[in-house]
Order: sequence, then structure tokens, then C-alpha cells
Amino acid sequence: MSQSSNSKDTLIRNARLIDGTGAPWFEADLRISHGRIAAIGASLPAEDADIIDARGCYLAPGFIDAHCHDDLICLREPDRPEKALQGVTTLVVGNCCFSLYPATAGSAEMLRLHFSGLAGETRPDEVFDSFDGYRLALEGPGVALNLVSLVGHAAIRLAVLGYDRRAATAQEIAAMQALLAQQLKQGAAGLSLGLVYPPSAYADTNELCALAETVRAHGKLLTAHIRSYEAGLLNSIDEFIAILRASGAAGLLSHLQSAGKPNWGAIPKALDRLEAARAEGIDISFDMYPYPAGSSYMLQLLPPAALEGGIDALRARLRDPAQREALRVLVEEGDPDPHAAQSKIVLIGWHNVRISGTGNPALKPLEGKSMVDAARELGISPFDLMVRCIEEDQGQTAIIMFQLDEADLRAAFTHRLHMVGSDGIPRPGTKPHPRAYGSFPRVAGRLTREQGWLTLEDAVRRMTAMPAQRFGLSDRGILRPGMVADLTLFDETIMDKATFETPTEMPAGIRSVFVAGEAVVTDGRSTFARPGRALT
Repeated sequence: MSQSSNSKDTLIRNARLIDGTGAPWFEADLRISHGRIAAIGASLPAEDADIIDARGCYLAPGFIDAHCHDDLICLREPDRPEKALQGVTTLVVGNCCFSLYPATAGSAEMLRLHFSGLAGETRPDEVFDSFDGYRLALEGPGVALNLVSLVGHAAIRLAVLGYDRRAATAQEIAAMQALLAQQLKQGAAGLSLGLVYPPSAYADTNELCALAETVRAHGKLLTAHIRSYEAGLLNSIDEFIAILRASGAAGLLSHLQSAGKPNWGAIPKALDRLEAARAEGIDISFDMYPYPAGSSYMLQLLPPAALEGGIDALRARLRDPAQREALRVLVEEGDPDPHAAQSKIVLIGWHNVRISGTGNPALKPLEGKSMVDAARELGISPFDLMVRCIEEDQGQTAIIMFQLDEADLRAAFTHRLHMVGSDGIPRPGTKPHPRAYGSFPRVAGRLTREQGWLTLEDAVRRMTAMPAQRFGLSDRGILRPGMVADLTLFDETIMDKATFETPTEMPAGIRSVFVAGEAVVTDGRSTFARPGRALT
């Protein structure tokens, strides 16, 4: 666990300190004592300290992954080497409406299946009745990195309405508010919405405003995977802003993007919407990952209404030829209703959807292949392959979607309201999106040194001070005496190595990583120490 009171101090000599504020680096020493930064300055005394010579290296606050889906993997693989070796010291989990709590006796199995769709088969003992239960499960065996956990809106709605596709009654909204308040009081950082993912997608604005009011009353954060990142992007941003305006809650818009070539070029208008909201006094910012492709589960290729009643109800519908054909038309030709959400397949095509992870061993040979190539090998259509995956993999097939424009990505990434989140979805033994293994070295290396999108100091700010402020981590995110010693030491070779073809390659250039003053990475290798905890 955290460094004990009699642990030896560490003195990092001659480092180029990037303090997290965006200010230019400066050369100095930094002393760690009892898990905190004890002093910063030139030629600090070295007595009773282990010395690290950091000449030519950069020392920054530990990177904070502002958006990831490591909720389950932290329970199973608490050493988190692929994140620690990126310089990450804190993970923000529970995003896009997906959390492992709260579950009631009646909703636990639904929640287990819901989370399984995103992250693979989840066991009954891996969903919890409350944030307290999740925190105890994390901290019992220890965990290498810190976690900040959001409550998933889906878990709240499943506990009260199940998979009903309808507006909640006043009584049901009150029950959801009470359940949410309990998690926030226990230390959850806020509420996450996933308004394309059933059952979160079934909520109306009245329900969302009421829950946002509960978030505001507890001084926490509302995050949102909004209803559309396609043609409905601007209207979806307007809905989120309206919820923040009505409730007074602070908001973080998840992974701002404009998906599908017909919709490219919309990000500058989206940024104008966010700036106008801030000028009005609405506290809103956003996160985004540094890649032109996204990742999700195969069920996102379907209209949300298809999931009414849950995965078993969907599978039953797909066995009916008439309903299956109706769904094929919606997926491959789009909805004739101009107000309906755009079909992903109409926008980007089957060839831009790659299978990245499966739970059924019979489907493993398909990983890493596009839907077109995999279907051709099997002698079936891509739609029929999707149906087969839903049936045989119980909806747990992970996909990568190549759908974004580089100019849009740069516009978002260089905007002042942006912070870095990997949006990684860990699925060991699969071919995941490389963002889970490379996002932070990619930002500090490739996007600064090669592409010139950001200065190194600004890149660090978006990975440290900005998310620390957004999630209320007042003792982390900048280098100052008295702050918790979550630190990352890296050199000028910092670079991501993970690609879409070899997505689990570890990055280069990370020398040492400290969590609460204890090294979790030394000389570029994991120490398997577990000083992390759930931050509240």
C-alpha cells in the first residue's frame, strides 16, 4: 500500500521539471518524503535519500487517464503494467454509463450482462451493490494505480426500470436519485451518461436533469457520451448543455468527435457551442483520445431500440426472419426517418469495422480482421456475421471503427478545453485498440515532437493538472511541495509503439513512475508494487 512513515526518502536530481501548469520546464531537484513532494529546488541536500540521476530527463506529475474502461481489469490484473508504463498514475473509470455498481438483487444479472458486452464476460462476483463494495474489492488485494470512479447511469436505471424503453415516472426518478446520492456520498466522483447505450439511451431529458441536480447537490461531475457523434452531434451537444444549464452541474463531454465522412468538419462548430456555453457561465470541458479510430462493442452498430428488453430479447428477435430483415434494412440502408440516428454502417461501411475481441473461442480467428474480410472467409454477408457474433458471443464482440478525420481530431486536441483520455477497453488475449497501450506516450511524443500539435508542457498539462482539477483531485496534478508524489520520469525518446496491427506493444521512454512516492516503474520495468487506492 502507500509508502510508510519510516520509508527512505527519494531525491530526483537534475530533472527538467514540467510542473503541470503549462509553464516552460526548468531544471531542479525534487525530494519525495512520506509519499509527498517534500521540496523542489537546486542542489537539494541528499542525506538519507535514495538518489536518482535524471539529467536530460523530464519529470512531470503522474499522468491521469481522464476516460478509460479499466473497471474490471483492475480487479483481475491490479498491477496494470500497460498503463503504468505509459506514465499513468490515476485512472478514471465508470465512463459512458458503464460501471460495476450499484446492483440490486433484481438488477445484478442485467448489470453483469451489460458490462460483459463492453469488457467481456463478467462474473457475478464482479458486480457490486455500491461504490463501497467496489472500492473494498479493489483495495483488498491492492492495486498499482489510483482509481477515480464514476457511477454508470445504466446501473442506476437497471436497478429501477430494468431495460424498459420508456420515460421514468416521478417515483422512479426519485428512486434513481436516491441510489445515485448513496454512491456519491460513498465517494464516487460523479455520474456518467451513455446516451447511445441502452438502457441509458432510453432516458429523457427530464430524468437526466433530475439526476444532474443530484450530482450538483453533491458537488460532483456529470460526464456524457452524448446521443450522437454523427449528424446529430450539434443537437446532442445542445442537449447536454441544456442539462448542465438546468441543473447547474459541472460537465465533461466524453471523447468529442464527428464520426463518418459525411459529418467531417463539424468539430469547429462543436467547439464554438462549448465556448458559448462557458461564456454563459456553464462549466463544461471535454476529453478525447489521440487516434482517428474509435472502439466499442458490436451492439453499437444497431439502433438503440433493438436492445429493448436486453440482449436475450435481441437474440430472440434476430431469430425471427421478418424482424431480422427489418433490422438489416436499418443497419445497412439507414432509417427513413430523418430525425433518427444515422447508421454507423451507412456512414463508414462494413470495411471500416474491425473485429478486435471475442469471448467465444470459435470466433477468435476473426480478431484483427475487417467485417468484410471475415465474412468473405466464412462465405456469409457482413450483416449475417454480425448476427452470428451477437448469437454466439452473446453480444460481447469488441470492434474498432475507422471513422474520424485528422483535421477534426487536431482541432479538438489543440482546443483549450481538451484533456486526454485513452478510452481504452482492456480485453486480455485479444487485439484491442492500441490506445489502451499508447495514448499518453503518443501525446507526449508523436503529437508534440513529430506533428507539432502541442508543446510538451501543454501536452503534460492536458494529462495532469486539467483532469486533476476536473475530478477534484486537489492534491495531485501539479508539482508543488506538499502534493502527493504521483510522478512520471521520462526521456526524449518517449513514443508509443502499439499499432492497429500490433496493438499491445509497450511504449518507449518511460523511466520511472511513482504513486504516492512508491515506485511502480523503475528503469522502464514494472516493480509490481501496489500503492494505489480509490480516490474519493
